Amino acid sequence: MNAAATVRAYYDALRAGDPLHPFFADGEETVKVGIGNQALGADAIETLLTEQTETTAAWEVDSRDLRVTEHDSFAHFFDEVYMGWASLPKNIRYGFETRWTGTLVPGEDGDENWQFVSMHVSTPARSANAGGGR
Repeated sequence: MNAAATVRAYYDALRAGDPLHPFFADGEETVKVGIGNQALGADAIETLLTEQTETTAAWEVDSRDLRVTEHDSFAHFFDEVYMGWASLPKNIRYGFETRWTGTLVPGEDGDENWQFVSMHVSTPARSANAGGGR
């Protein structure tokens, strides 16, 4: 799987409610920054993403401009993504226009298994839409 396929697979896993932490490289310097949260290190990322999966449902991830550039030892990506979800147990719907950036490195098995070493999700001011989705 190339780096672009890894990003798409991450989106698919998010939609499906599948575990997300396997997409991130082991290590204390791996970082994930989301809307309103951040985690540094593989263990903290696993905790954050496990809690997210347990407390959310019905994810919508609409990629609009995925751009991935691969180099020999790393890849970087950018995307504009509409994402929405329902928080549990109250089933309150949230939606955001977001920008995603990040860096991936080949996994231990070479470039067949790319993993994120950084991911940053941000939203322009005032794009939140709580309660109704789009």
